[in-house]
Amino acid sequence: MVGNSLRVLSTSSLLSLCYTRAPCCIRQIHHQVSASRIPSPTPFVPDSKTFLTLIGRNLVQQAAKVPTWDSLFSLTSAQLREVGVEPARTRRYLLWWRDRFRKGIHGIGGDLQHVENGIAKLRVVEVPYDDASSQRLSRTGLERKRKLVVDLPTEIGIDTVSTVELHPIVGFKVVGANTIMGPYVKLRKNTGGSEATFAIHEGMWEEKRGVKIDGGERRRKQVRYKRRIEENRKKRE
Repeated sequence: MVGNSLRVLSTSSLLSLCYTRAPCCIRQIHHQVSASRIPSPTPFVPDSKTFLTLIGRNLVQQAAKVPTWDSLFSLTSAQLREVGVEPARTRRYLLWWRDRFRKGIHGIGGDLQHVENGIAKLRVVEVPYDDASSQRLSRTGLERKRKLVVDLPTEIGIDTVSTVELHPIVGFKVVGANTIMGPYVKLRKNTGGSEATFAIHEGMWEEKRGVKIDGGERRRKQVRYKRRIEENRKKRE
């Protein structure tokens, strides 16, 4: 009898201790969680306004509410709501793109290294194949080479740069002999298409919202049913 009472007492005491101490434990764990990592700006995305411009959906209009790079990547959803970033889907979109940028995921132009005033200069260069198995001689006995689109300014000579440092810019390709092709590319005159400029435009990285067809998935059957009724009524008339 005494053992059972002690067992009950110990169990109840343990439960009361857990209930009284749980909020404190939760609060301590909350304080121990480190803030999300703030990535470094890049040559193509040097500040918060440029980032908001690139991801589109008119978020550049919210630039005054998120003026600094640190605030852009440190404010929580509740804090973004407090500063006036509305509606909720806009905040979710911003947080989604912010997380992608932390992971190194970006849109076209995100890997550019030489950008001045939001404009990069592109050019076509010829380099040997990196893979040793691909370094075969052509029928003429010359070493095979490939053409890349790089953001090397024209004032920098190709001979002064190591071929290891030349990386192709994602999203661009060489068509024909030397013509640069890609979105938002503006070919320079008198270069035969081998040189171009690439400037920042609003919405370059924007993920377009889906378009509702016949009221969306939830209302599609109802909308189509009412449409058939209306069409049948017009036929009878």
